[in-house]
Amino acid sequence: MAYCVIRYRYKKGKRAEYEPENKKLEWWLTGLTTVGVAAMLAPGLFVWANFVEVPKEAGVFEAVGKQWHWSFRFPGKDGVMGTVDAKYVSDKNPFGMNPDDPNGRDDVLVSSPELHLPLGKPVKALLRSIDVLHNFAVPQFRAKMDLVPGLVTYIWFTPTRTGKFDLLCNELCGTGHFVMRGSVVVEEDSAFQAWLSGHPTFAQTAAQVAGDAAAGKPLYAVCAACHGLQAEGILRRMRRN
Repeated sequence: MAYCVIRYRYKKGKRAEYEPENKKLEWWLTGLTTVGVAAMLAPGLFVWANFVEVPKEAGVFEAVGKQWHWSFRFPGKDGVMGTVDAKYVSDKNPFGMNPDDPNGRDDVLVSSPELHLPLGKPVKALLRSIDVLHNFAVPQFRAKMDLVPGLVTYIWFTPTRTGKFDLLCNELCGTGHFVMRGSVVVEEDSAFQAWLSGHPTFAQTAAQVAGDAAAGKPLYAVCAACHGLQAEGILRRMRRN
């Protein structure tokens, strides 16, 4: 553009030439534009390849988003994660685990929003949403990915230093979006294995005895004294009274 401004600037007595078509010029412009765009995009494609190609030695876990809570699933000793389906989701089976899949019996289920990962090992996070669009984001990791209902997306990264980092949902997912927070604890492998062993497998949770409503009624009365019948909290009840 600068060249054209200078080359074809106004000169007294010079008349403009009318040339509506110039195939030679059009071919040159097409070729140069193609080469220029390719040169600009090529470096980004190499970076993107590193972003989406998961190392073969990477471990795997699943992050499940649900209004407004994070939970996680790790493969058991067989190293294979069981299949899941939305039709199996219930209060007793919040992960939607397929009860007929033997590979899922030893899967470790973490209902806490605190995720632990081993230091220095690449991990692949399978991302699944139970209800609406969520987003798995750890600001300190400089990476994030959407959780899309009906799909299983993924992201991979390698934790490079120990510490506790914020896990956020970076997609507006409803009125409780602001409270959908968790944390990622990066620690040595021995500490990670100890943490993982402290959580139940799917087989263990499925074998739990159903709750007793009659036994829970007096306990509920004690809790409701402070928290309120509708879980409104003691401060709100005091203001109301």
